[in-house]
Amino acid sequence: METLTPGLTRPRQAYSDFISNYRDVLQRHFRDPQNQKMVSVQRGIPPMLIRDVLKCNPLQVFIKEQHGGLGANVNECLGMLEASSYEALPLSLMMGINGALFIQPVTRYAEEEVKKQILGRFVNEQTMGGLMITEPDYGSDALHMQTGYVKEEREYLVKGTKHWAGLTGWADYWLLTAREKKADGTLARDIDFFIHDSRNPGVTVEEYFDNLGLYMLPYGRNKIDANVPEEHRLVSSSTGIKLMLDMLHRSRLQFPGMAMGFLRRILDDTLEHVTTRNVGGRCLFQYDQVKERVSRIQAWFTSCSAMCAYTSEHAPISKDLSGEDIPANSIKSVVTDMMQDASQSFLQLVGAKGYRLNHLAGRGIIDSRPFQIFEGSNDILYQQIAESVLKKMKKARVSSLYDYLKEYELTDRASEYLKSYTDFSINPSLIQRKQVALGKMLGYTVSLNMVIQLGERGFNSELIQNTIAILITDIRKFLMAINENDSTIPVEQLDEASNWFGFVYP
Repeated sequence: METLTPGLTRPRQAYSDFISNYRDVLQRHFRDPQNQKMVSVQRGIPPMLIRDVLKCNPLQVFIKEQHGGLGANVNECLGMLEASSYEALPLSLMMGINGALFIQPVTRYAEEEVKKQILGRFVNEQTMGGLMITEPDYGSDALHMQTGYVKEEREYLVKGTKHWAGLTGWADYWLLTAREKKADGTLARDIDFFIHDSRNPGVTVEEYFDNLGLYMLPYGRNKIDANVPEEHRLVSSSTGIKLMLDMLHRSRLQFPGMAMGFLRRILDDTLEHVTTRNVGGRCLFQYDQVKERVSRIQAWFTSCSAMCAYTSEHAPISKDLSGEDIPANSIKSVVTDMMQDASQSFLQLVGAKGYRLNHLAGRGIIDSRPFQIFEGSNDILYQQIAESVLKKMKKARVSSLYDYLKEYELTDRASEYLKSYTDFSINPSLIQRKQVALGKMLGYTVSLNMVIQLGERGFNSELIQNTIAILITDIRKFLMAINENDSTIPVEQLDEASNWFGFVYP
């Protein structure tokens, strides 16, 4: 029988008791007018607020029972993220960073004694952890990062510069990524991960960024010059790149947890607004265009629900997710597009009032926008989805898009709804913009498949049918973009013939 981490003092708690108390604490604090104003217009989190939030020990859901947590059940992790984002999307991101980008990779890859010590602090002392991958000159090109390390006796010397790491200056632990510096001064191709304890010197904040949104979270540029004990290196049975893919895919698959509460809150507030607001002598909800926008928000809520169900069943902490690029990239890119679209519709429906800094509509647009960029820009992820599917089609010697979709487990149910639109041979040498369009079509088809599966289990049938119709409409638009003759090339330099003022008739 596995024993608990020595020194654990917190009593065991059932998830249902935890989540009920956690929701109560969040609602009490984040709906307080004074706190609402502070977290909307000021950077950081009021000390009393973050103290009471962390006192609930929300990160225990990511930690296994033998280390003092609630079990690391994926559905419970998503439930905590949902509860957080219903009140504050940046808070949910904070929890997601800690859980998916630190606790889970430590759980999977750290040495047992190191794991016990660190996770014990998370349970007992409410510590926080983050990840540093991105560098100033190597954003999406992480494989060419320039942070390097050398081994000296029983420790690693890690040097470089990292930026845009959420929780800059706050985290008690950091996962540092670096490449081995060889004798000739070049860097090895593979990537390694090291756990840095912030009680030790080695990570210096050189600049805090004035980030446009997500005011609760500090971001900045960090100088790395750390000595890391050799036992604090993560150990993978394969390569460091596979470790990174496993971690990133796991994190991307959990994005629906952060999106779920955010979309549910937007839906709740939207319905309250359109059913109580009168314009032109009648209820706003009676207008057809309003119904169209509300239907799309409901469709995104339903799609996200289906994604949560999928992730809960397909991404246990015990499973290697390094090869799950298509579901992970599809879920992350599609659900974050849906978050932004829902925010835009909410603001349009609320009107000028929603443009205030402390209103959820305007705040939601700004705070959800970077979700389409970090952990893989959506344009890049869509292209990668297309490349993966085209590669699979080539290997299977299938040229018809429909023929492939009907046999692929992530799209088999959805394929029948799309047969008349996808029964054509796809060009394996699409230009990049069409690869992105194909990736969007595939990502939304994967989402459609998940929605159909959720409907088969008894989820609200009206929501399911509306969502299917809306997803098919969007998928058809992406298919048109693939097939249309779009080869426009931007003009590199504007001249006098580009100035409208010279073409005004007297």
